[in-house]
Amino acid sequence: MSKKQVWYEVQEDETIEQCLERMERDGYSVCGRKEEPVFHLVDGQPTYLRQKIQFKGMLRKE
Repeated sequence: MSKKQVWYEVQEDETIEQCLERMERDGYSVCGRKEEPVFHLVDGQPTYLRQKIQFKGMLRKE
């Protein structure tokens, strides 16, 4: 049995479009998006590393 809602994260080696295509192949439609910054420590100071992007997928009814 599949989950009705799943969060998909855009991986570092893929584009947003590739993530959306992956969701489509798995049978989910986009119904939400969230972003948050990712930091790491450089010399004891937080430094911006990248943006974490996630899409909320709802299971499609067929």
